[in-house]
Amino acid sequence: MEANFPQAAPVGAGRFRLVVRRWTRESEGVVALLLADPEGAELPSWESGAHIDLHLPGLTRQYSLCGDPSDRRHYRIGVRLETAGRGGSQFVHESLRTGGEVTVGIPRNNFPLVQAPEYLFIAGGIGITPLLPMIAQVQRTGLPWQLAYGGRSRASMAFLDELAQHGDPVLVRPQDEYGLLDLFGLLADPGERHVYCCGPEALLAAVEKQCAAWPPGRLHVERFAAKAPAPAGEQQPFEVQCVESGLTVTVPSGQSMLSAMLAAGVDLNFECLTGTCGTCELTVLDGVPDHRDSVLSQEDRDAGELIFPCVSRARSARLVVEA
Repeated sequence: MEANFPQAAPVGAGRFRLVVRRWTRESEGVVALLLADPEGAELPSWESGAHIDLHLPGLTRQYSLCGDPSDRRHYRIGVRLETAGRGGSQFVHESLRTGGEVTVGIPRNNFPLVQAPEYLFIAGGIGITPLLPMIAQVQRTGLPWQLAYGGRSRASMAFLDELAQHGDPVLVRPQDEYGLLDLFGLLADPGERHVYCCGPEALLAAVEKQCAAWPPGRLHVERFAAKAPAPAGEQQPFEVQCVESGLTVTVPSGQSMLSAMLAAGVDLNFECLTGTCGTCELTVLDGVPDHRDSVLSQEDRDAGELIFPCVSRARSARLVVEA
């Protein structure tokens, strides 16, 4: 029976003010925050693979939800300290504690868990966070699964105690003990498995290369940072017809599709401006997108039905979008 809690009150633009109920150190360089509504209200629902925006002083960062989706009163996130970052993780590690307040956005999911006969999860470092609720979900179904979890050292790898309860399917492989993950052995035979991978770019690129010949749709990855862009040729201008707004916008070379649309008065949501968070997603009704994001799978790119205007452009002279 679903709990009947009052709804958390938004602070505007799909944002909620939450309090840190618990701040814990999970490993060297990683802390976990358990967030809740100050009055104990029910939070917006989410599913495995979802993330939230954390609105920190002067910047916004995306963090995967790594708790229990059935717990409607709490969100849990893991935050790794990025010493070369812009200060968001440093604020969480050094200034935010139990009882502190933060503003978060509605959960979004660019990394959903699909139905499959078998699963292989591959995590590198803090990339374990979106996989934790997936593993718990698959474990409940009784379907076969395996996790290969790599990191610099055992002391730097978060949530090991939590993963230990799953027993044999969990392979913990610190680099200082085992070297790099044996991707060749793990991915030699696709079988019926779907692979879910999250971690640093080097790991994701290596997994994508190893799975290049696998059947389409079997590999699912999530990036915390934008992919290195492919060498770009001349940026040709193009037009965007916005059906809902009734506006047609010219996007010149050297200006993003998003900024041109905003300047013309089209109402759009956006956050990261790097093609990683998925906030600015638009539906393409006609035309050929030039995808430059780090969200869509190759199958989604080939379908040409979605575009992220913060980084992507058009291969055709005109795009028609729902906006």
